[in-house]
Amino acid sequence: MKKFMLDIKLEGLDNETRMSLLPREQELVKEMEENGTIVHNFIKLDMSGIYIVMMAEDIEGVHAKLSTLPYYPYMKIVVVPVRVVNHINQ
Repeated sequence: MKKFMLDIKLEGLDNETRMSLLPREQELVKEMEENGTIVHNFIKLDMSGIYIVMMAEDIEGVHAKLSTLPYYPYMKIVVVPVRVVNHINQ
């Protein structure tokens, strides 16, 4: 498994649709956090999207996992493969 940083912006999602999809979106994100698929997530201050660090085999795997989310059709996603650098405290 590899680590990916995602910059996700929501586009074309009106507030009514957003609120109706939100409970299921939150439920699935929580499941992904619990099973280790999503390592970290950060909501953008302007609420336009989210940053996610997630685990997947490849970029296609990232999209396969995200495609289960109700917000997926509204996501503009920039995927960046990353690696963790361990820092030693001196």
